[in-house]
Amino acid sequence: MSQTVSDAETVVLLTEAAVEEVKSMHTNQPEDAGKPLRVYIEKGGCSGMQYGLVFDEVREGDLVQEFNGVQVVVDGVSADYIRGSTVDYSSDLSGGGFKLTNPKARTTCGCGKSFEA
Repeated sequence: MSQTVSDAETVVLLTEAAVEEVKSMHTNQPEDAGKPLRVYIEKGGCSGMQYGLVFDEVREGDLVQEFNGVQVVVDGVSADYIRGSTVDYSSDLSGGGFKLTNPKARTTCGCGKSFEA
């Protein structure tokens, strides 16, 4: 069973720029329309663990949040590593895209996509 997260228990926060980009992606990629954004971690990257974002389905055990009509899901294991993080989006040509800022990361790599917990 998935669990809806209250504002006080927010696992990850989406900025307004990230919300607008997800909505734009839903519009431009009909196969992903209506699917929640999954934020997760996995082993890999130059610092040991890396972040991932993908449109997915809600799975049993997921923590579910909503930001301005955009549903975000995080599995329980990933939530332990990214609780308190912020997902932002930038359209800059250099270094643009989604970026996750994690207060629990001890070190991060230069690209910002991997970290050490």
